[in-house]
Amino acid sequence: MESPICLIENNGTLRVVPEALSYLMGVRQPVVVVAIVGLYRTGKSYLMNKLAGKQKGFSLGATIQSHTKGIWMWCVPHPLRKDHTLVLLDTEGLGDVEKGDQENDAWIFALTILLSSTLVYNSKGTIDNQAVENLQYVTELTDRIKVKSPANASSAEDDDDDGADVQFVQFFPSFVWAVRDFTLLLEINGTEVTADKYLEHALSLKRGNDKKTVAYNLPRECIRNYFPERRCFVFETPAAPEKMAHLESMDENQLSSSFKAVTLKFCDYIYNESSVKKVKGGLPVTGRMLGHLAKTYVETIASGGVPCLENAVLAMAQIENQAAVQEGLQVYKKGMQEITFPVDMEEMSRKHGQWDSQAIEAFRNRSFKDENGEYMKTLMEAIKEAYAAFLAENDKSSEGLCRQLLSQLSESIGKKLENGFYAKPGGYDLYCVDHQDLLDEYNRAPNKGVKAEEVLENFLKEKSAESTAVRQADKQLTEKEKKIHEEREKAALLAQQNKAEEEKRLQMEKTLKDERESHEKAVEVIRQKMEDEVALQKKELEMALECKLREQRDLMQQGFKAKSDEMAQAINSLRAEVACARSNKSCNII
Repeated sequence: MESPICLIENNGTLRVVPEALSYLMGVRQPVVVVAIVGLYRTGKSYLMNKLAGKQKGFSLGATIQSHTKGIWMWCVPHPLRKDHTLVLLDTEGLGDVEKGDQENDAWIFALTILLSSTLVYNSKGTIDNQAVENLQYVTELTDRIKVKSPANASSAEDDDDDGADVQFVQFFPSFVWAVRDFTLLLEINGTEVTADKYLEHALSLKRGNDKKTVAYNLPRECIRNYFPERRCFVFETPAAPEKMAHLESMDENQLSSSFKAVTLKFCDYIYNESSVKKVKGGLPVTGRMLGHLAKTYVETIASGGVPCLENAVLAMAQIENQAAVQEGLQVYKKGMQEITFPVDMEEMSRKHGQWDSQAIEAFRNRSFKDENGEYMKTLMEAIKEAYAAFLAENDKSSEGLCRQLLSQLSESIGKKLENGFYAKPGGYDLYCVDHQDLLDEYNRAPNKGVKAEEVLENFLKEKSAESTAVRQADKQLTEKEKKIHEEREKAALLAQQNKAEEEKRLQMEKTLKDERESHEKAVEVIRQKMEDEVALQKKELEMALECKLREQRDLMQQGFKAKSDEMAQAINSLRAEVACARSNKSCNII
């Protein structure tokens, strides 16, 4: 992508831009999604351009007006991770006076969290109480985002904010606070500290239960609970005030060395530490899947609903799994169509096994959350039906070729019959010699396919009357000899019938074996896929548990025993989920 494009328009109503959605649908690689939010005119776009490795891209603007409206997207190859795409999302500035709609700000913020794997909050000056309060939208997230659908969420989960933050922490992005135009010393009580310590100090809670203290603690508690992975970068002013309006066109050597150094550290951190976007359950997201999510979330908001992660993932899984079935079937059909019919059953079976495996692999790569292998079962049925059609095509081709071959080989006998060549004493012996030559030549002919014996059987039946007529007309043969020859012909026909039956039996056995092996491959693939998904879910839950335990320890160390004790229920709930995930190793599969 050469330059950013608008992903989500905000013209009073949120709308996914079709061109941007189409682009995302073509990105099949896993995506690392880095989004930036913050007050308007705080230099968000500059950092995103640096992450893209470009001087220009996202509009910086040079006035007090907000330049970015809605959410803009820039997809670039990840600089460190092969076969990954870095998706940069630049959002319109929060608190834009021209917009005058705080509701829009809240939804833009919620969408940014839903779509990103790393959230960068950009502010100016210092992290004081006003800076934290400017991030007020974090306190509204339980009203803007639901993890489970109403049908699956218990009333306790609906009413319990602690339960909500336990769920949120499993899929919320990591959090980076970028402080711009920082002019103070990084000190606390005269002691030099890191930027991360500075952030944690700013997020420290106050003791007390009065209204003012509760209001002070609320946004800090939300940030601490929802974003356990937090980093901070403080940037000095990059240049003199009069040059700031031309930051986009300024040469790198005109920027302060300190600003450039922190910018480099910021970019290195994002490149190295930002993870692939995942949905609930720890499943990696591709660009195509991100497009599905964006469309589902925006349509839900536009209709007056609240985005639900579970519903969005289920809807995405249905779309992707249906597409995975079609993709797998297309792989199979395209591969089998390369066969030049007719072929023998061994070759047919080999090709089927080859393309069946490829189809299953294509399905595996695209599908997810195929509970009990229902979509895999659909694919297997479709492949079985397609295989039957290819077998029928092979049969038809083999039959046509064998009939044509026998017709050509029997032309000379037909002409001799017309000319009366066999209508003489000893004519039957001459006929038998020519007939045997025909059979020998037919049997020597290669690549006749699976109908060779059956077609020959039918041919012999058709020529039985012809042979009888020649035999009966031969005056040289006694009645006894005629009877002996008749019995030999019957025996030969019976032997050919047996060959034809054996041919059919072997074909049927091979077909059943192919079907059984295909089923076994599908079961193994879907079992492994489900085990992988369970492992991802377990890993996600264990990380969430570790984060909550760390937060609980921090609260205890800071003297907030009551708040630490309040987390016990959420932690026990997570421990139960982890134990359940660890024991969930077997499933009913197709």
